[in-house]
Amino acid sequence: MNTADLPAIQYTVWPADLHGHRYQVKLHIAAPNPKGQVLQMPAWIPGSYLIRDFSKQIESIEAYSVGAKKKLPLERINNDQWRLPKTNSAIEIITTVYAYDSSVRAAYLDTERGFFNASSLCLEVIGQHDLPCSLAIAPPEASFADHWSVQTGLRAVKTDKRGFGFYLAQNYDDLLDHPVAMGEFQIVHWISNNVPHSMAIQGCINSVDVKRLAQDLEAICTCTINLFEPKTKQAPFRDYLFLVNAVLNGYGGLEHRNSTALLCRRDQIPQQDAPLDEAAYREFLGLCSHEYFHAWLVKRIQPKAFQPYDLSKRNHTRLLWLFEGFTSYYDDLQLFRSKRIDLKTYLDLVSSNWNGIFRGPGKNKQSLADSSFDAWTKYYQADENTPNAVVSYYGKGALLALGLDLQIRAFSKNKQSLDGLMRLIWQKHGVTLNGIAEDGLDELILELLGSGFSKTWNDMKARYIFGAEDIPIQKWITSKFISVKPKAHSKLEKIKLQLAMRHTDANGWLKITHVLDGGAAQQAGLAPGDLLASINGQRITSARLDKVLASLTEGQHIYFCFYRDDLEHERMASLEMSQLPMQFELIAHSAKS
Repeated sequence: MNTADLPAIQYTVWPADLHGHRYQVKLHIAAPNPKGQVLQMPAWIPGSYLIRDFSKQIESIEAYSVGAKKKLPLERINNDQWRLPKTNSAIEIITTVYAYDSSVRAAYLDTERGFFNASSLCLEVIGQHDLPCSLAIAPPEASFADHWSVQTGLRAVKTDKRGFGFYLAQNYDDLLDHPVAMGEFQIVHWISNNVPHSMAIQGCINSVDVKRLAQDLEAICTCTINLFEPKTKQAPFRDYLFLVNAVLNGYGGLEHRNSTALLCRRDQIPQQDAPLDEAAYREFLGLCSHEYFHAWLVKRIQPKAFQPYDLSKRNHTRLLWLFEGFTSYYDDLQLFRSKRIDLKTYLDLVSSNWNGIFRGPGKNKQSLADSSFDAWTKYYQADENTPNAVVSYYGKGALLALGLDLQIRAFSKNKQSLDGLMRLIWQKHGVTLNGIAEDGLDELILELLGSGFSKTWNDMKARYIFGAEDIPIQKWITSKFISVKPKAHSKLEKIKLQLAMRHTDANGWLKITHVLDGGAAQQAGLAPGDLLASINGQRITSARLDKVLASLTEGQHIYFCFYRDDLEHERMASLEMSQLPMQFELIAHSAKS
């Protein structure tokens, strides 16, 4: 690539110190603001609603005049902004960035792999946000990294056979929307509706089962493309890439326009000559389905509040129940529709989510709208009281989507469904990229179903979106092929629900992490951080807990001995039916029965 062909803003990333986990980044600005160019590091990354202050990982930053090769002073404006002196010549900024965050949201570098989102490494040139920019990725100099390659959805312009070299982005937002992985990969390829898809996997010890992954992912991706475009069957991207980091323990994903970064356990991926937990693999497919769905809902269909993103501060919306909740409804539904799971498994997943919502006391304290708005400070900054104060816009949002689907089907006598609403949202706000206003769903529902559905929708909004009432799925399921009944619990399951506490193991002690409102543990005065020593005189450890709890009976007084701040306490409580949360199960019936 000739220098003349490069855009005015150029980034070069070196994996400079694999042992010390440091990238070096050079930013070339051909035409800085002559009045004093301001540079800024993002405070958060789209799709993960928490201020992360990526600038804190910058270890050094220096500026130079390209023509005079002279070091320039940098004025620190605040923790994530710098101002250059007045100049009419091109400048370069060199930063060293520490990168040891193994999540999908930031940057990571060691002797085994590299990964980064540009929001963790690349400064924004304020005032030139919309200009095209290039990204040059240099290979590590270490000989043991000779087999490393690059995987990214960014448009390659001039790269070597391993993928190192020059890439182009339409603008700064486009640069941030393409994560980059480096290292050694196992690659899975498939075609969905004439669109090439790939999965690049790192971290698996054995050879992955390429055939099974390709078959399952092809079915899921094709099903989702057809959901949004049943006539054209066209995807909104030319290709798609799943970047997978398989580790001992970890789970999560972050969506992008034509790719996603996933974190999972190694045992969730099918591998040759290795046993596979089918439930764990199903969870991994659900994660793939979820992030892939976001290529439509979030990356193209967006809240108007996110247009444009302001990465210097929190961007609030009350619509995350739609963007994350509806996606959570469809991720498992698409597994069923693509025949990756059967009806019983699907209904078990729905009831598991439903029952999880019922077990959280926060369900009747926080509305879905408030849960969405407060994601920055409550959901993403969970503490010991979170289950008592917060409801998940993922979980309850998925339940709302199911409820709305059932209500639409009932109203239209099965002539319409939530699928029709999703396609209408796609045509009005995805194809056009026109963001949805906070009340924008009202007009779309009216267009799809007419004014006759307004009363039902307004009631749902008041009670289940802006209110905190339980969503009565049990009343809305009318299919003769699916029934709802109270969940049958074993004696031990009932006692655990009545006790209503969560715990972990701490050096042989059972350490309490959460105490839920209304349970026997709270009645006894137990609190997060307590070390539980005994119940009714029997020593308690994580291994012995189930055995001791199984010996208890309804109405029996329970004596707890525990330590708080190294002081011994004894308290009493009893198990009562009122402590049991509602729990349901969904049962599938065959046409013959």
